[in-house]
Amino acid sequence: MSHTSAGPVFIGGLDRSGTSLIYALLASHPRIAMVRRTNWWPYFHGRYGDLADDANLDRLLGVMRRYRRHQKLAPDFDALRASFRDGPATYGRLFGLLAGQHAHRLGKPRWGDKSLHTERYADTVMREFPEARIIHMLRDPRDRYASVLKRWKHVRGGVGGATAAWLGSVELAERNLAHHPGRYLVLRYEDLAADPEGQLRRVGDFIGEPYDQAMLGMQGADDFRSSGGNSSYGGFEAGTISTRSIGRFRETLPASDVAFIQSQTRRLMRAHGYEPVDASLEGGARLRYLARDWPVSFGKMQAWRIRERLRDLVGRSPSTATLEDADGEGA
Repeated sequence: MSHTSAGPVFIGGLDRSGTSLIYALLASHPRIAMVRRTNWWPYFHGRYGDLADDANLDRLLGVMRRYRRHQKLAPDFDALRASFRDGPATYGRLFGLLAGQHAHRLGKPRWGDKSLHTERYADTVMREFPEARIIHMLRDPRDRYASVLKRWKHVRGGVGGATAAWLGSVELAERNLAHHPGRYLVLRYEDLAADPEGQLRRVGDFIGEPYDQAMLGMQGADDFRSSGGNSSYGGFEAGTISTRSIGRFRETLPASDVAFIQSQTRRLMRAHGYEPVDASLEGGARLRYLARDWPVSFGKMQAWRIRERLRDLVGRSPSTATLEDADGEGA
């Protein structure tokens, strides 16, 4: 294998891009314990001051106790606090101790985390964990948007917002690959779905772990496995990895949406192996696209990008729905 890192493995990328699939596969490796949706970097990292100060540490731990995603891991926060006080007071070390408790309970020597948009925080992750590896999942922007619509029906920002999100994620993928050579891997959903064993061997070389056949059974992620596989288009036998959703946009997206996505992403699509298709419009449909659909979608795309930059500047916080109040009820 090309690497010998025993550091944590982080999964990033947009929702509906295969992040849950690679999570389930890695969680089923006999040496890797995966956690998910911890959102350490946007919600907690650096937001409570110097953790050498007990007051700051206790404020942070108080919020982390209430965060529902942490509660699913059943951490021992008293032991976590005590262990943390025995070493450097860094945020990364605290997160690692929490994930390490989970790994210890599972009898696994290594841990990883799957949280969306980890690519936004790659520099911070690499600084906190010098031996870390990040796997960035990438999917055809047309299929990804079709899957988002299938899952949630209505999407804030529509096709413009979805296009902006894809562009931002891919731009970060290219930037992070250049800044962190050998420690950052971009993995296409299509390649993983079509050749799971081959791609898992590639991932194994990247993270320094041998391929194990047990990964394909996805027994380490029962919630994902029991949901019937990796596709929103019909149910499958538990543990199935299907290619049914690849290219599905041709049947589910209107030509105007395909045309808009391709108009904004054509260069990056081709750079990552996604070929444009004919999405020509004629007559009244073309007039509506030029006079209404394109300008509206472009405006939403620009608004989305501005919104995300502002959120990056001012910080992000857990929603009240993800926290319990002091009495143990939803906030």
